[in-house]
Amino acid sequence: MNITDLFMPEAINIAGIEIIDIPGFLEFVLRFTLNTGVILILVRWLYYSTTKRKDYLFTYILISSVIFLLCFLLESVKLQIGFALGLFAIFGIIRYRTNSIPIKEMTYLFLVIGISVINALTSTKTSLADLLFTNAVLIFITYGLEKIWLLKHESSKLIVYEKIDLIKPEKSAELLNDLKERTGIKKIHRVETGKIDFLKDTCLVTIYYESTGIEAGIQEQIENDNDDDE
Repeated sequence: MNITDLFMPEAINIAGIEIIDIPGFLEFVLRFTLNTGVILILVRWLYYSTTKRKDYLFTYILISSVIFLLCFLLESVKLQIGFALGLFAIFGIIRYRTNSIPIKEMTYLFLVIGISVINALTSTKTSLADLLFTNAVLIFITYGLEKIWLLKHESSKLIVYEKIDLIKPEKSAELLNDLKERTGIKKIHRVETGKIDFLKDTCLVTIYYESTGIEAGIQEQIENDNDDDE
């Protein structure tokens, strides 16, 4: 027995029961720390800063932690690919009781699950550099789509408009200017006229305008809440 084994043993056993496997535990802590850091960057910095939706932020962090722990601790079962695909299948058919998951939130859900599975089930033959590069690529792609390419969104508002004399095609410029002045929205792309009530001299007008990701996320959450109330 080496002297170093007395001070830094690979495992600690009591009465033949293994209390801790030091190399394995250090690997577990390193992988969990990496996974948690990547998930926080994706959902706390990229996702939440854009949508401001705390409900999904809570869900993503907890799902990521549970999936990672489940995969890592059951790795010895050797379910490997079938186990990972089974997780995707289970969460892929999730539908919350209140409302279905929007496509963007579902994409983040798959991203969170995928990263957690990768960080937990990557074999020891894969180098740390490969694992770091994989996580960095996913962060970079998400950042590019969320912050650079898809930074601006087109939102819409339904307005009950009383100046029905301005809805004529020849007065479209006046209608647009009046809507910009009264709503405070300067970048209105187009206006669509809906139902007209000549008895009340009102009509339904839908305006489409440029908004940031945060505004679009807040509007989507309000619309979902209204659907739940109905």
